[in-house]
Amino acid sequence: MRLHAQGASEMGNSDSKLHFRKAVIQLTTKTQPVEASEDVFWDQFWTDVNLTAQDIFTLVPAAEIRAVREESPSNLATLCYKAVERLVLNADSGCVCERDRQAVLSCTRLLTRILPYIFEDPDWRGFFWSTVPKVGKSLDEGDDGSMRPLAESLLTAISDLLFCPDFTVESHSRTSADGPCDIQSIDSCEFIWEAGVGFAHTPPLNHTHDSNRAELLKLLLTCFSEEMYQSPSDTHIPNPWVSFFSSGENRHALPLFTSLLNVVCAYDPVGYGIPYNHLMFSDQRGVLAELALQTLIVSLEQELVDHSKTSTNLSTNTDTCSADYNKNTAAEGRQATRGENLFVNYLSRIHREEDFHFILREIGRLLNNPLLQTYLPHSCKKITFHQELLVLLWKLCDLNKKFLFYVLKSSDVLDILVPILFYLSDCCANQSCVGLVHIGVFILLLLSGERNFGVRLNKPYSVRVPMDISVFAGTHADLLIVVFHKIITSGHQRLQPLYDCMLTIIVNVSPYLKSLSMVAANKLLHLLEVFSSPWFLFCSPVNHHLVFFLLEVFNNIIQYQFDGNFNLVYGIIRKRNLFHQLANLPTDVNSIQKALQKKRSSNSTHNAVFMETNNPYTTACSEGPYKTTPVQTGTLNASLKAMPRIDKLTETSQVSEDGATLLLQQSDSTHSQSDHSSETQDTRESSSGEDDQTSEKEDCDGSLKNVSSSSDWAPTPDWVLSWKSKLPLQTIMRLLQVLVPQVEKICIDKGLTDESEILKFLQHGTLVGLLPVPHPILIRKYQANEGTALWFRTYMWGIIYLRYVDPPVWYDTDVKLFEIQRI
Repeated sequence: MRLHAQGASEMGNSDSKLHFRKAVIQLTTKTQPVEASEDVFWDQFWTDVNLTAQDIFTLVPAAEIRAVREESPSNLATLCYKAVERLVLNADSGCVCERDRQAVLSCTRLLTRILPYIFEDPDWRGFFWSTVPKVGKSLDEGDDGSMRPLAESLLTAISDLLFCPDFTVESHSRTSADGPCDIQSIDSCEFIWEAGVGFAHTPPLNHTHDSNRAELLKLLLTCFSEEMYQSPSDTHIPNPWVSFFSSGENRHALPLFTSLLNVVCAYDPVGYGIPYNHLMFSDQRGVLAELALQTLIVSLEQELVDHSKTSTNLSTNTDTCSADYNKNTAAEGRQATRGENLFVNYLSRIHREEDFHFILREIGRLLNNPLLQTYLPHSCKKITFHQELLVLLWKLCDLNKKFLFYVLKSSDVLDILVPILFYLSDCCANQSCVGLVHIGVFILLLLSGERNFGVRLNKPYSVRVPMDISVFAGTHADLLIVVFHKIITSGHQRLQPLYDCMLTIIVNVSPYLKSLSMVAANKLLHLLEVFSSPWFLFCSPVNHHLVFFLLEVFNNIIQYQFDGNFNLVYGIIRKRNLFHQLANLPTDVNSIQKALQKKRSSNSTHNAVFMETNNPYTTACSEGPYKTTPVQTGTLNASLKAMPRIDKLTETSQVSEDGATLLLQQSDSTHSQSDHSSETQDTRESSSGEDDQTSEKEDCDGSLKNVSSSSDWAPTPDWVLSWKSKLPLQTIMRLLQVLVPQVEKICIDKGLTDESEILKFLQHGTLVGLLPVPHPILIRKYQANEGTALWFRTYMWGIIYLRYVDPPVWYDTDVKLFEIQRI
């Protein structure tokens, strides 16, 4: 009996596919346009159709969508209009029966399939924003609302449907007792999907509702993806889909923001801890959490461009507008102007400690999930959306300074630091993970601009995470330095633009590091050894900046944390010849040419094979071998935009005695190591791909294939002198002048060969009154700019594009925002 029923069901499904396929063929073969009034024809696409998303993607081939677009544009336009009309009508009626709900799902899947092919054609891109008669309402409601863009009708319908009782949310007793109610009268703040920020009630878990929400969110993301089909540009035109969705015209903006955030934070991939449960049961909540996260970060993306204007406004409102989002806040949100992004507004106004605790704890838990080790291999589900989580964390810290300060207030920040360093260490040699390394470094740069981050790094690192790095016993600061050293020495060559970013992070935290381990100290000195070799300094107009950063690190530690850093002091004494060589760096033409020729004639110079690569600013250095992680053949990779230079990414602040930071004007910070003569800066700007109009096309992930101006550049004696004279070596030379004779005398007097005795002597030594007057602490804080906004836009959409291969929403469409390559 059961077999008979199953067979009948399969046969019915087969008939449904056949019927739907015939309708698609009719659409492509009809020579005359089909009128919108012919409901019998259009209804066959969604009425009594019970097909999965995969079915619809198979039955509506890409070639046929393009054929209709080119040969029967009227039919494609009417199909979109009728599908939106059906969604609006069912949203207005509240999807009271199963037939209506199935029609909504069919329309949703069909539009998800078609929209990318409309966006890829510039002539069609304005179609959804053309004004059409307002569907679903009678025209006698007033002239103002009778005509509206199709896109607005679609977004409003999707938002309504995401809070539709018995379809995407549980109906309350009062909504169902007297039969279906008017969906327009529902207060969707009562139907938020999950407990958390601003909502204490936990609705019962319903897999069908989660599945329906996921389908609608996928359509929403597809609407937003119009941005993928526009060439990247520093002057960003706001995405109209996101603008409307996150504006005051969307009456559900507040509950949608809260639902998306809470569903992400509350998601638990481990469940009840039953081994292999993710292999036995489908995890619909996991699918929803991933889509909710992607929808949330795209909805927040808009504001980064204009961040400087909004941050002041929002900070003044933080105390008056509570993050528990009472109805007054909701009403205020609905009255907001069209141009304001309410999602950014709500995110920036969260301020209750319990909300911060919830968000930070849950994001930390999810970021640590891929690091979980269990006795049974693969028994615990590992999330795959950690990149999107990092984007959300970035936005939280960047847009809500109160959250940033909360993160840094306790050692909880280390629960985020460790997984980020794990991802950096794990992925640095993998070409397909270049973007992940970038965002990890960006987050650490943002955190390092605050004093508390450096202070927190002194906590001992005891929780062992499986990382392929040197073994050490020390603090989280040691972990940071060891991982950064690994990225620079064995990471993929396309990470070279991040070198000065990573060294800036170490500079920012260095005044607060109480005791570096011997391993970390040696890693820093090894970097100086490589970066200060003449061939490396002379083969690019900007390489000497890396030496300035490292010298600033050593100076900060000696001046402010000498007492506990005997390991580093001992390392500096052992490697004192490096500093003497720097002070005596030759500047004559013959020495410069000799250094460059020596480099070219040998592939093992200076024990630094990892530096023999194309520098991002010049082609003067030959390309050498790199350790790379093999990637699976056919892996797809999305290109990235070039990141801005470090001087565009940061602004320099001086830390005063009371711990406050004072922003320095460029002219005031000429003594800072980041400003090394106008000639050097000019050279850098002319050789940077970002500012050079004649530079060739960017490589697949932001590094430059060739910059025309750099091939004309050559090091000159005047150029070397211009920065050599500013090398901040005085403090280190004074330390060596005082300590080296003392150490040598102890060794001779006591016949010491054991370095532990020397370390003990240095541990109890002092340089009080012997060093130059301490220099002011300079912190380079991240500053929002167009370049990083563009980088995040391409990175975010690249992740989303690559994530959806089953069914392939954007695959094989002509995206312009980035390039897709097979590795």
